[in-house]
Amino acid sequence: MNQQLPQNFKNNEDVKYGALRVVDIPAEISAHAPWFNQTLTTVNDAVVRIGLFEGDFPWHKHDEQDEFFLVLDGTIWLDVDGQSPVELHEHQGFTVPKGTFHRPRSPQPSAVLMVESVGIVPTGD
Repeated sequence: MNQQLPQNFKNNEDVKYGALRVVDIPAEISAHAPWFNQTLTTVNDAVVRIGLFEGDFPWHKHDEQDEFFLVLDGTIWLDVDGQSPVELHEHQGFTVPKGTFHRPRSPQPSAVLMVESVGIVPTGD
């Protein structure tokens, strides 16, 4: 399942907002284009990220971390190894367990909030 990242993939792991600051999600969405991924804040041992998806992301897995996806705007599909694709609409979420091959894809620009472990590699292990 070795595939190329989208040509325009941009991953920012710096914590943009942190604690005691208002996180401006609409500003993040309007200021960026897919495939954009920005860490917004940390909560204990987790990071909260905003992602803008459009098209297909490569299949990957995270050996030691679960990954939660919450669609804020648009529609995404999560292809999960061994099961039918999961279609998520606005305000729907889904957790992919650690060690599970998966890939998000979206036919149109979609905004997704992700909760993951600190140190997770977005492109997989």
